[in-house]
Amino acid sequence: MAHSDSDIRKLVSELTLEEKCSLLSGSDFWRTKAVERLGIPKVMVSDGPHGLRKQAGEDAGVNDSIQAVCFPAACATSSSFSRDVYKKLGSVLADECQANDVSTILGPAINIKRSPLCGRNFEYISEDPFVAGELSASYINAVQEKHVGTSLKHFALNNQEYRRLTNSSNCDERTMREIYLPAFEIAVKKSQPATIMHSYNLINGTYAGESKWLLTDVLRNEWGFKGVVVSDWGAVSNRIRGVKAGGDLEMPSSDGSNDRKVLNAAPNDRELLSCIDESVFRILRWVYNFVDNRSKGEFDFKAHHEIAREIEEESIVLLKNDGVLPLTGKEKITVIGEFAASPRFQGGGSSHINTKTVTNALDALKALGYKVTYAPGFQAVPDKDERKASEIAGKLSAQAIEYAKDADTILVFAGLPDSFESEGYDRTKLDLPEEQNILITTLCRLKKKVVVLLHNGSPVTMPWKDEVSAVVELYLGGEAVGEAAANVLSGKVNPSGKLAETFPLRLEDTPAFMNFANHKTQTNYGEGIFVGYRWYDVRKMDVLFPFGFGLSYTTFQYSDLRLSSDSMDDDGTVKATVTVTNTGKTDGKEIVQLYVSDKTHSAVRPVKELKGFEKVFIPAGKSVDVEFTLDKRSLAWYNTEMGDWYAASGEYEILAGPSSRNLPCSSILRFTTAKIPPLEINVDTTVGDLLRDSRTKPVIESFMKGIKSDVEVGSTSANEAISAEMIAQMMDGNPLRNFVSWSHLSDEKFEELLASLKNALK
Repeated sequence: MAHSDSDIRKLVSELTLEEKCSLLSGSDFWRTKAVERLGIPKVMVSDGPHGLRKQAGEDAGVNDSIQAVCFPAACATSSSFSRDVYKKLGSVLADECQANDVSTILGPAINIKRSPLCGRNFEYISEDPFVAGELSASYINAVQEKHVGTSLKHFALNNQEYRRLTNSSNCDERTMREIYLPAFEIAVKKSQPATIMHSYNLINGTYAGESKWLLTDVLRNEWGFKGVVVSDWGAVSNRIRGVKAGGDLEMPSSDGSNDRKVLNAAPNDRELLSCIDESVFRILRWVYNFVDNRSKGEFDFKAHHEIAREIEEESIVLLKNDGVLPLTGKEKITVIGEFAASPRFQGGGSSHINTKTVTNALDALKALGYKVTYAPGFQAVPDKDERKASEIAGKLSAQAIEYAKDADTILVFAGLPDSFESEGYDRTKLDLPEEQNILITTLCRLKKKVVVLLHNGSPVTMPWKDEVSAVVELYLGGEAVGEAAANVLSGKVNPSGKLAETFPLRLEDTPAFMNFANHKTQTNYGEGIFVGYRWYDVRKMDVLFPFGFGLSYTTFQYSDLRLSSDSMDDDGTVKATVTVTNTGKTDGKEIVQLYVSDKTHSAVRPVKELKGFEKVFIPAGKSVDVEFTLDKRSLAWYNTEMGDWYAASGEYEILAGPSSRNLPCSSILRFTTAKIPPLEINVDTTVGDLLRDSRTKPVIESFMKGIKSDVEVGSTSANEAISAEMIAQMMDGNPLRNFVSWSHLSDEKFEELLASLKNALK
């Protein structure tokens, strides 16, 4: 029989204070505590946003896990831009959890990709919060439909691995609200994850797990989160402050140390007593949701392997194609690269899966009937002896070049070794290993068709991009990456993935270059809201490949973007519909993107922001209409003075297209709001602020027409006069007090002006 909330409240009332405090931490590394006296069971949690990493036994080490299916990592799956793909992933992972008695899977991880150097980016979804929020919500709903919990992580501003346990992420509130919190907000409001994992780091000097503003004011009171807040493993500093802030469960066990501290402090602290009761209630509700709905789940390794392949096929990104792909089957093919035979298909750290089956592209191509020759070309993990490594590299490279001379098409499987990116540390550069870049460049000099396929968890530079015939981004594609790659190369699958992150030309171009992992205790988010494509757009910078970019074996044409209404107010919604036509001869899937550009100039904002995306299947020669819904939030920015989202009255350009740098369709939406940002009138209020406020604009304009100024306007000599436009620009930032000296204004008249302006705000 299922436990109702009232049943659980009654259970909480029957617990002793000591028992309550004991439930606030785990019994070991992966399990909650039981209370045998009342029949309260313990449940198990497990790592694995893209595969189940369940500890093999009671005494097994952290890296000893059962065999499970390794699905593509988030760096790959996010490139599908498909809510359906994330639903499929969540559903099969829930089956594996039920089959292995796991109550909650510790994911998804949705931290924003602030810098491509972050060592854990392969686990994260995107540089864009809308994408991260929408896709993670689909995953969470699918997992939890089968009564398995999720743990949305890492809340919040955990965007680097360097000193992540003690570093303070220093960030203004507007940037947090617009970039680093919205993905969590979307996921909470659309899917109510069973748990949220707070991060290790401090935020503006306060540990995330001790921030009442973050865990209670924002997460629970604003967003309506009803689940359990669990610590990242070992992320607890001051447990009493954490409980009061809204942190429910400490993981793993601290051997009762923190439980005793809470127990000793509670009798003399009413606030703490109340927080303990609420935390225990939330923990027990979560525990019983799994226990009451426990099923003898089963799953088929082979069937889930096929799903892993299907997900990767939806996610592979074709970055360049000079007509060499798909393969015709008539070419002489040489395959080069150790990753072709031993693919790098997952990242290191807590998400590392103990797989039962892994396929490679070399065998998969042969299985499809291709006759290929193979040479390793390089060592994925070079010998530690530099002299020996250099000698081996020379021999492998020479062999690969010799084999390639007889080929029509050369397939190079390149990428980053495990040691380049992992949980626990960050990357130091964006480049592939030097020997790989040299080998690719040398192969291009043979004047053959060179196709580069990449195994990597985050962006890399490509100094050879203009010389190769094609580039295929496989990312860390899971255990079936070999088959998926072969199916795309052969044309059996038409690639449809697009980049959920920008590939920069060089590290120095990246938004956080000056402020990433460069201090032991402080990380300043100096780039503010300009992260990812927002940064490159506002600086008008060229990139290697833009956000949202990806090619297909067919072509698509966008036309006729229309709005259901050309105007909208605070409470309204507008439908934006665009027609997309498959103008090629091959069926294909297209990821249609919708962006909004604020033309009101009411605040410093990105050039445009993604507000909608849909992946649609379009048969060759056919057209489909793709519809999006826009509301006030789609247009808004976070106004810290108002403590709310605000969109100014005026025009907003709606844009649609295949990538952030290719938006052929646009339409204008006129928005009207009844909200007006607060304006304080005093001697330091600027003329510009008064002119931008519809209430004070008439007053200040009337006043300015009547005053005498020492600045003369209207002289015909460019050298002797200041234009009206220049005066307007200079006056914009001038405080009211300057009128006294500039226009010979008496104190009495100045006070009258202040009174008139204040009256206008009433």
